[in-house]
Amino acid sequence: MDKNTLTILLTFSLLSLLLPSSIAEIKDLQFTSDSRAMILFEKFGFTHFGHVTVTVKDVSVTSISRSDPSRLGFFLLAEESLIQVILELEQNPNFCVLDSHYITLLFSFRELSPPPQSFFNQSYNVTIPNEYSLFFANCAPQSQVSMAVRTEIFNLDNGVKDYLPAGQTQLPTLYFLFSISYFAFLGFWIHICFTNRVSVHRIHLLMAGLLLMKALNLICAAEDKHYVKVTGTPHGWDVLFYIFQLIRVVLLFTVIVLIGTGWSFLKPFLQEKEKKVLMIVIPLQVIANVASVVIGETGPFIKDWVTWNQVFLLVDIACCCAIIFPIVWSIRSLRETSKTDGKAARNLAKLTLFRQFYMVVIGYLYFTRIVVYALRTIAVYKYQWVSNSAEEIASLAFYLVIFYMFRPVARNEYFVIDDEEEEAAEAALRDEEFEL
Repeated sequence: MDKNTLTILLTFSLLSLLLPSSIAEIKDLQFTSDSRAMILFEKFGFTHFGHVTVTVKDVSVTSISRSDPSRLGFFLLAEESLIQVILELEQNPNFCVLDSHYITLLFSFRELSPPPQSFFNQSYNVTIPNEYSLFFANCAPQSQVSMAVRTEIFNLDNGVKDYLPAGQTQLPTLYFLFSISYFAFLGFWIHICFTNRVSVHRIHLLMAGLLLMKALNLICAAEDKHYVKVTGTPHGWDVLFYIFQLIRVVLLFTVIVLIGTGWSFLKPFLQEKEKKVLMIVIPLQVIANVASVVIGETGPFIKDWVTWNQVFLLVDIACCCAIIFPIVWSIRSLRETSKTDGKAARNLAKLTLFRQFYMVVIGYLYFTRIVVYALRTIAVYKYQWVSNSAEEIASLAFYLVIFYMFRPVARNEYFVIDDEEEEAAEAALRDEEFEL
């Protein structure tokens, strides 16, 4: 094996920590003239009663010289053993990972039925709880493999198959409970808007739509995970999940940009540069969601999986940076206006509101992009659901704070002004410390 194998192991291990694993644990895959030295099929957390079934058929190997079938095969690699395997590859570039003592070899192509059948079907028990990765290794130099592969990975829970990893089996219940919370939130928001009809702006209607999309996204995620848990396939719920996720994410970033610009709240229009931000953010979010679909519905076994991961991460970072600019522009504009319009107390209230909004958005993005990934990285595989729970709790808290700050009320507490506060407000606006 060459250095490419080492790079593949390191890349897959890093990206699998940062991004959620694919959800369907029964996969039917087709490979044609594939020359990759390593193919990662799945990463799965096993209990004491884990099972792996691998079915291979229509196998053909083409190479310049005759290939040794024992140099091609499937194996399981525990997370703790990854470093040892990498060290073995570093010490000997010609080392074949199938010879490592740190892997669990399932079978090599030597065990395939003789041609033309080229068929193999075997189930394996995993009795040592851990998080394992299922790999295919090709140690035959300059060879290409064509094959149809079916994998079925699950744990037995009181004799019942559970196709979700040990750390994700709680997700259907978790997502269902949060969806109920958002439906209740939506009902309360509609009540507030109806009670304060005179103060309702168009942004409040968009915010209601955002809550609806978030609730539908979560209920579809719960059903998606439930069917995968029970049957190994999502039964079409993944399609609805991705549709509502696209609408929800686009709406979320749009609402943040519109609130940040003061649209429908401070002014009924958008400036040209603010329109450009929306024109950039929305297409980027569509691209990010397409990458998310490819990652979720295919998996690390496709050749361009690493590229799609990089696209997703880069676009997500770009969107997070882009939505900050309108908030900063609004704060600067309010500060400049406060020097000339003679409404010190009102401008101070607006500045305070938008500064708080800026801090909340930064905190939300930091937590969901950094802290959640850190939790996913350090958490034991059996508690991977904790990172999902933390992300949903942070999202719900973010929605609650933002919706409270910009709720429709006749006299927003930020704009309650009395004569005694005017001089103090003017002094605060003159204070150069009132900056981001």
